[in-house]
Amino acid sequence: MRADRLLSLLLLLQNRGRMTAPELAAELEVSVRTVYRDIDALGASGVPVHADRGPAGGFRLMDGYRTRLTGLTDAQAGSLFLAGAPGPARDLGLGADLAAAQLKLQAALPAELADRARQIQQRFHLDAPAWFRDADPVPHLGTIARAVWDQRILRAHYRRWGGEVHRELWPLGLVLKGGIWYLVARAEARAEARGEETAGARAADARAGVRTYRVGRFLDVDSLAERFERPAGFELAAYWEQSARRLEAAMRRQTAVVRLSPRARRLLPMQFGAAGVRALASAGPPDADGWARAELDVESEAVAVGDLLRLGTEAEVLGPPELRRALARAVAELAERYR
Repeated sequence: MRADRLLSLLLLLQNRGRMTAPELAAELEVSVRTVYRDIDALGASGVPVHADRGPAGGFRLMDGYRTRLTGLTDAQAGSLFLAGAPGPARDLGLGADLAAAQLKLQAALPAELADRARQIQQRFHLDAPAWFRDADPVPHLGTIARAVWDQRILRAHYRRWGGEVHRELWPLGLVLKGGIWYLVARAEARAEARGEETAGARAADARAGVRTYRVGRFLDVDSLAERFERPAGFELAAYWEQSARRLEAAMRRQTAVVRLSPRARRLLPMQFGAAGVRALASAGPPDADGWARAELDVESEAVAVGDLLRLGTEAEVLGPPELRRALARAVAELAERYR
């Protein structure tokens, strides 16, 4: 709406001082001509906007003028929780709300605190996606986010490892992990199909069926008019922490005894993450050649062989015997292939 844009323009001038028309147009995502029209509208409403001519010119507010029209809307207030992640805020459809909320917050702060906030923004930045990996395309994220907020049941078509499935989901929350969006939801069997549960019973057992879905694998979603009741006591952060621990425990199925060169020890945290850090903490003292013995949690044998081969000649697997034999077979096959 134009009124929101005029307020954003006013707050930009108040928070940042002199700005040119192209700078304002870029911030507000409008044309330069629109900026000039909005400046005229502010002047006509009594806001003392002064235009400085010349190469170093621009628009600024008269010295001493400050607006107090800084009330946050519900959406803007909620968007502040994503202030450190502007990209994800845009994904969720909250980019404009976040920008407006930040402007209002800066305008409401005393001058010294506003300066401090700007310095922090200039010095610290959160970039959520992981290196060297494109984020999933998430065309249905906006629909899913609205359903999470409105507590509406989703009818979803989902692609999983074993094939495609259709589900009706209670969307309980969204999580951004390493640049990948996940939906935490409960798969809901229709009451009319089951013909046995009351709404109270359905809410009582909701926590038991909560699952995690990768948002990029949804092929289609439809938000229904029907609402659901969030399970009492369900906390998204607690669920995610427990789920992550279960996943790691399920993936790290065995412990490899490895002998590591100094270079391998430097690579271990980058290659194996938290498991590598733990292995380094448990490593023994280096021998005469500088190599150290450590215990490293690894996944299934097939995955572990590939992971350990990334260390090349900088590591030797001492056990368990079956993992050492599997690595020996893989190395022999590679040697034959490159002979």
